[in-house]
Amino acid sequence: MKRSEFPRIAVFRHIVRDHMEPPPPLVKADTTGAEVLRILRETPSSSVLVHNGDRRPTGIITERDAVRRLTHPASQRAGELANTPLHSVQDSDYLYHAIANMRRRELRHMPVCDADGRVVGILHLHKAMAVAAGRLLHQIDRLTHEESLEGLQHVKEAQVEVAERLFEESVPVPEIQGLLTQVNNDIYRRIVQLVMADMRAGGWGDPPVDFCVIVMGSGGRGESFLFPDQDNGFILEDYPDEQHPRVDRFFIELGERMTRALDDVGITLCRGFVMATNPLWRKSISQWQQQIGGWLKHPGERTLRLSDIFFDFASVSGNATLATRLRDYLTGRVAQHHGFLRQMQAVQADHNVALGLFGRLTPDNSPGPHRGDLNLKYHGLMPLVESTRLMALRHRVAATGTLERLDALLEGGQVDNDEHASLADAFSLLTRIVLRQQIRDFRQARPVTAYVPPSALPLLEKRVLREALRIIAGFKDRVKTEMTGDVF
Repeated sequence: MKRSEFPRIAVFRHIVRDHMEPPPPLVKADTTGAEVLRILRETPSSSVLVHNGDRRPTGIITERDAVRRLTHPASQRAGELANTPLHSVQDSDYLYHAIANMRRRELRHMPVCDADGRVVGILHLHKAMAVAAGRLLHQIDRLTHEESLEGLQHVKEAQVEVAERLFEESVPVPEIQGLLTQVNNDIYRRIVQLVMADMRAGGWGDPPVDFCVIVMGSGGRGESFLFPDQDNGFILEDYPDEQHPRVDRFFIELGERMTRALDDVGITLCRGFVMATNPLWRKSISQWQQQIGGWLKHPGERTLRLSDIFFDFASVSGNATLATRLRDYLTGRVAQHHGFLRQMQAVQADHNVALGLFGRLTPDNSPGPHRGDLNLKYHGLMPLVESTRLMALRHRVAATGTLERLDALLEGGQVDNDEHASLADAFSLLTRIVLRQQIRDFRQARPVTAYVPPSALPLLEKRVLREALRIIAGFKDRVKTEMTGDVF
C-alpha cells in the first residue's frame, strides 16, 4: 500500500475539485420565479444559483425553497427567493474542510468557486461524506474550525488528540507526521488569508507582486512532530528595483502580522529568527537564486548552516509555481557543486547516532533536565535525514521528504532493496518512539521534546533501536565515503 493511500489518512489529502460535480444552472437576480420553476423541472439539478452576471454566485434556490416561497411565479424574482448570504468553498480547498463546514451549517450542498470567486461546480454532502468513514468525522470536526485566530487555536490543540488516536490505531507514524504537517501548513494558509483580508481592510490593498510562503526544515519535509516552531520565508516574483521600497514595505508588514498570528495559535516564533520578518528569508526569486549561487561558491560554516535550514523548503500558501521554479534551480545547481556537498558532509560529520562502545545506547550527559535521556532527534533522525538529503542532492532528487528521497534513490539504483527497507524501517521506528514520548509528555504536562528516557523503552524495543541506529551509522559512513572518496 502506498503511503498516500493509507485509508486513515488519505481522506485528509483529498481536494474539493476532485469530488465536485458540474455546477447547477445559473440565473440572474431578476429572473422570474416562473423561469426558475421551469429550469428546475426540465433539468436534473435540484437547485439553481443566483449570480451577478459574471458567474460569481450570490445565492442559491433549492427545490424546497421554490415550493415553500414561490407564491406569485410571474412577479417574484430569483433574488427574492434565494438563500443568502451564500456559503461556498474554493475548488483548491481540502475536502475535509468542506465536509466540516457543511455539517456545521447543516447544508446539503455547497457551490464550489475558483480563486476568482466564479462558480465551477457543486459539492454534495452525502457524496463527500462517503469518502470519509464515519469514525473519521469526529477527527474532521476537531481539525477544522471557524475562520478566526481563536478557531485556529482550537485546531492546533486538537492535533495532539488526533495524533494520539491515530497512534493507538497503529497508523504508521510517518503518515501521522504527514497529517500534522498538512494541518500546520493549512493553518499557515488560512492565517495568510486572514492577515491579507485585515490588511486590505486597513488600506494596504492587494500584494504588489505575486508571492508564495514557504516553510523549511521538518515542515518542508512533511515530517513535523507536535508543536514545531516557525521556519518560514517568502519567495516574491521579480519586480523593478525602483519598486523595492513599496514592495518590501508591504511584505515586511505581512511577515510581521503572519508570524505574530502563528505564534498566537501555537506555532511559536523561531528563536533563530528563521522567519519572513528577516530579510535573509524574504527575497525575490532572482535574489534567492543569487543567494543560492553565493552559498554554493563560498561554502563557509555559516552558509552551510543556512543551506541546511533552507534546502528542504516547500510552499504552503500563494503561488506555488514560484517554489517549483526555485526548487528546479536548486536541484540542478547543487548537483554540480561537488565541493559544496563535501563541505556539507564534513560539517555534519559529528552528528553521530546514540551508540557507544559495544553498541550500547548512549544518553545525553550534558547538564540539565534531560541528562541521562536519549535525544533521538539529534542522535538518530538527524543523521539519517542529513545523509539521505546529501545523497538526494548529489543525484538531483527534487523530493524533500526523507522516505520519498529514499524511494527516489532506490529507483535510481543508489540504494538497493535491502538498504532501502532497513533505512525506511529505522526512520519509522525512531519517529514512532519520539511521537509516543511526545504524547506522554503532553498528557503529563511536561515540556514536549524529542528526549526519551531509556526506562520508557521495553527491552525488545531497545534491541531493535540499537539495530536501527547501527544501520543509520553504516549508511552515514557510506555517504561519507562516496562524498569524500570519489574522484569527480
